[in-house]
Amino acid sequence: MLAVQQLEAGYGESVVLRGVTLQVRPGQVVCLLGRNGVGKTTLMKSIMGVLKARKGTVSYKGNDLTKRAPGQRAKKGIGYVPQGREVFAQLTVFENVLLGLEASGTKKRVIPESAIEKFPVLPTMYDRRGGDLSGGQQQQLAFARALASEPDLLLLDEPCEGIQPSIVDDIRDVIRAIKADGKTSILLVEQSLEFVKSVGDYFYILEKGTVAWEGGLGDLNDEVIRHYLTV
Repeated sequence: MLAVQQLEAGYGESVVLRGVTLQVRPGQVVCLLGRNGVGKTTLMKSIMGVLKARKGTVSYKGNDLTKRAPGQRAKKGIGYVPQGREVFAQLTVFENVLLGLEASGTKKRVIPESAIEKFPVLPTMYDRRGGDLSGGQQQQLAFARALASEPDLLLLDEPCEGIQPSIVDDIRDVIRAIKADGKTSILLVEQSLEFVKSVGDYFYILEKGTVAWEGGLGDLNDEVIRHYLTV
């Protein structure tokens, strides 16, 4: 479904990613791990097209998206929940979710039930401004906004960062439900090993901008964790 080949990207004259290659198969939850500053968010931005690739390719369902704009990638079926949520503070909750429909290129103004049913608190807040919500509520809103386009691939960058444990549990349940449904693949960046082990099928570890290790859940043992992830 998603294939990243020998990707190089960075900021200004700084190179952050060097020859990154990974793939996400249909229905998989693939987790991207690594210490702080190794390029995880840079990779997510490059896949979504927010950051242009300097070398290499990003392909989705056999189509080369490397030179495509973020909006074009969204219309191809890629949803994105960025680090920090990026909720539109002055828009209502309802308007924020509607933006997910805009990203898909559809002219429909009806939010799919599948985007909201996983976060039942959101419809009760439709008239509230996004900026008035708590961090956990904003994360649910960002998630629902991405799901509104009914994507085939969902990019989640640190969805549990800075939110209360009860919302973390809700997000875990949502990811498990998406996985069980089998229609949407997920590429997940998350620091919590306990969390990724509870949802992930396959794992990549970045170190100094390159893929240093990859494997399944059974391969992610204490030695690998100690060598690549322990601070």
